Amino acid sequence: MANNTIVLEGELRTEFGKGPARRMRVAKEIPATVYAGGEQPVYLKLPMKDTTLALRHTNALITLKFGDESRMAVVKDVQRNPVKRIVEHVDFYEVKAGEKIDVEVPVFVNGTPKGAAIAFVDIQELKVRADVANLPERIVVDVNGLAEGDKVFLKDLEMPEGVELDMDDLEESVVTVEVPEEAPAADTDVNPADVPATAEKDDAEA
Repeated sequence: MANNTIVLEGELRTEFGKGPARRMRVAKEIPATVYAGGEQPVYLKLPMKDTTLALRHTNALITLKFGDESRMAVVKDVQRNPVKRIVEHVDFYEVKAGEKIDVEVPVFVNGTPKGAAIAFVDIQELKVRADVANLPERIVVDVNGLAEGDKVFLKDLEMPEGVELDMDDLEESVVTVEVPEEAPAADTDVNPADVPATAEKDDAEA
């Protein structure tokens, strides 16, 4: 669970557009926008290093401090440079203490299936509903001892305390255990009869 709140201290920004955003990134700052329902968004600039580290935590609850104000928020969207992969802009969604929200959580497997079987994740992310103070970073599925052909369905998952699964079809499989097919061995024996006549002719003229 993402129990610990991350604190980012920034400043209000009054300049917009590509030029100011470029200057912010040169100064090791990231432009950010905080949305709060139907209210006017808040525009911030945040420290690049601390913000990038904070984004490593899935569904982290973040306290944004600027001036004499602070807002609790979760990450809504992250824009990255397609080549350098650096963070160029972050959208946050403001939340209140005690509020429950829908988030997407990645699926991980733990344990070892029997024999040569391997666990394949069928659904990479699950939609769940949880209190903002207790948002899960991941859902772990135990595959220890499962055999080929076994499946773990949505209905079989044990959610962390206070977390509700918010998916439509509970009969859908989340993890499938299978023995991977071996790739056919390369045929290294060449029958002379299979060599094209043009190749034989070229060899004779060489």
